[in-house]
Amino acid sequence: MKFTSIIFFLILFLKCGSSAKEDFSIKIDSNSKKLTNNDSIFLTIKNKKNHIIDSVHFFLNEQKIDQFYSLNKLKLGDHLIKASIYSNGENIDKNTIIKIFADSPPILYTYEIINEFPHDQESYTQGLEFYNDTLYESTGLKGKSTIRKLNYRTGEVYLIKALDDVYFGEGLTFINNKLIQLTWREGIGFQYNPITLEVERSFSYDKSKEGWGLCSDGEKIYKSDGTNLLWILDSKTQKEIENIQVMTNKSTLNKINELEYVNGKIFANTYQFDKEVAVIIDPESGMVEGVIDFSGLKDRVNQHSKLDVLNGIAYNKKRQTFFVTGKNWSKLFELKIYQKN
Repeated sequence: MKFTSIIFFLILFLKCGSSAKEDFSIKIDSNSKKLTNNDSIFLTIKNKKNHIIDSVHFFLNEQKIDQFYSLNKLKLGDHLIKASIYSNGENIDKNTIIKIFADSPPILYTYEIINEFPHDQESYTQGLEFYNDTLYESTGLKGKSTIRKLNYRTGEVYLIKALDDVYFGEGLTFINNKLIQLTWREGIGFQYNPITLEVERSFSYDKSKEGWGLCSDGEKIYKSDGTNLLWILDSKTQKEIENIQVMTNKSTLNKINELEYVNGKIFANTYQFDKEVAVIIDPESGMVEGVIDFSGLKDRVNQHSKLDVLNGIAYNKKRQTFFVTGKNWSKLFELKIYQKN
């Protein structure tokens, strides 16, 4: 009987101890249902069973913050809120996530066709970028992946190098007079001599699972991985340093694909089968500032069984025009992009 009583009280003690943590949660008050950088939050603790609370400290991304906190300096996307509660001699941590959205909807853009040029419809285009007025293209699919220099007017291939059959080629960019290319799921990228297309070195990226698109502002490299993240890479080593989350005023933007850096903004294809669109992203905040409607371009190319999505956007600084194509498209389009009325 005595032994049974001990067990009973031990179970009761463990239940009380284990349930205390479940009695607490973080309450976030704000004037907005969807948080933006214009908002502030007020943090309190819900205490279902009125436990005595000796102290509470709040943290945002592991940095201590006040109970009342302005969101004006936060980047967009998900952020971790932690409450460290001291109650009845016990330290209890509770976590929750807040999501910061863009504070305004994207501006809508459309295009004007300036020229149509021939493009190899066997090219599964993954990257497209000008370097010294020469167009470079990377193509994908295992056993068919290449890096090539093109005459954009005629479609003539000046020089082409095939990747080893184990690699699925992805996006490309230039930095420090070097050509950088990704592979899809192999976790490997390559640095080339842009004149000879000879491989000079390889590098690995281990924080993201995949390689999709690349662009550069001349100092940093931006990399997409098929999610809503844009990774910032070290310009010399190509190691992933940090990331930004890409958001609209309504949702997270996923499947960000081929990239191009133009006048302080990132122009990005998105991997979608039902819409021919690209987006304009602020690389500082992750905000989608614009959406470009490329509807109708796909209808102007040869319609065949391998025809795939819009992918490949390059900016020619000298001509101040954009060059756009797609996977297995027979044409390369030179365009002007302008805001819709």
